[in-house]
Amino acid sequence: MIQPDSTTIAQTTPTGNAIAQAVTQGYALGEILDCVLMRRGFNHVYGLRFADGRRAVARLSAERPRGGPNTHYEAALLAHLKAAGGAVAASLPARDGAFAITMDLPEGERTLMVFEHLDGDPPGDSLPDIEAPGRGLALLHEAAKDYRGPPSRYVLELPQLLGESLKRLCTAPTMDDALRTDFTASAERLEARIAAMPALTRVACHGDCHGSNNFMTDGPDGTRIASFFDFDDCGPGWLAYELCVYLGAILPRTLGGELDAAASERWHRYLSGYRGVRQIDSADFNAIAAFLPVRQFWLMGEYAGRISVWGTQAIPTSWLRKQVALLTAWESLKTPD
Repeated sequence: MIQPDSTTIAQTTPTGNAIAQAVTQGYALGEILDCVLMRRGFNHVYGLRFADGRRAVARLSAERPRGGPNTHYEAALLAHLKAAGGAVAASLPARDGAFAITMDLPEGERTLMVFEHLDGDPPGDSLPDIEAPGRGLALLHEAAKDYRGPPSRYVLELPQLLGESLKRLCTAPTMDDALRTDFTASAERLEARIAAMPALTRVACHGDCHGSNNFMTDGPDGTRIASFFDFDDCGPGWLAYELCVYLGAILPRTLGGELDAAASERWHRYLSGYRGVRQIDSADFNAIAAFLPVRQFWLMGEYAGRISVWGTQAIPTSWLRKQVALLTAWESLKTPD
């Protein structure tokens, strides 16, 4: 019989009971009544309910193509933002004061962090629910300007977002020589395009503000407030990249796809929310469209780096060919105004 070890197991999914036991041992948070798996995606996310009525969220980090989790920076940044009044789910300290604990699993050690529970509901389709995350993101960027904590292990720059993603993509078993040539040429044109731009603004990026990493509540005056979670991809990077993530989430994935009237209004309101707190310089605004294909390269690289867990059909050859055409079409796209 084969004994499981790190060479035979790609990624396990612990039960809620296993996570509850780990949290009980590693954290002084009290008796856990139940723990359930909420989401299995880039990471494993569990909901915790305690005997005293409190709730929390545990995140078991999956193996990422880039390397280990950005634990110290993420936890310290969240603490800084929380202290500045930011609406975020801060991490909770372990018994020994550490930012996280580790679980020894068949594939090796994995990092477990526990976060505050956020009240509220996912953003709706109303325009106030679209504007609030834009405003909230700008508030976080402002609050992070004087962050002086541990440095990030990762930055959201072209070598990481584009270069490393291309390398992983080119080694995927569903790639062929023609696709490698096409993707490499596309990345080179994209890199040259961004290199020719004027200096762009850098911020402490959330990294994944696509519209679903928020919960909405009503403020005392009835204003909608967006709280932020899932800072797993945070790090210093370009404002244009940060803002392109939401645009990419609402932009049709068709050749020459443009925002329809409803999506255009959502985009305008999102920007309006952001601009109500921070300005967006013209160079940064114009660069947003150029970072859409960078984001797409990053997504493809993430999928390629997870084939051992998700399988080759996560990025079939037919889909990859469509991405070449999409990236080419996006080369002439301008940021919707």
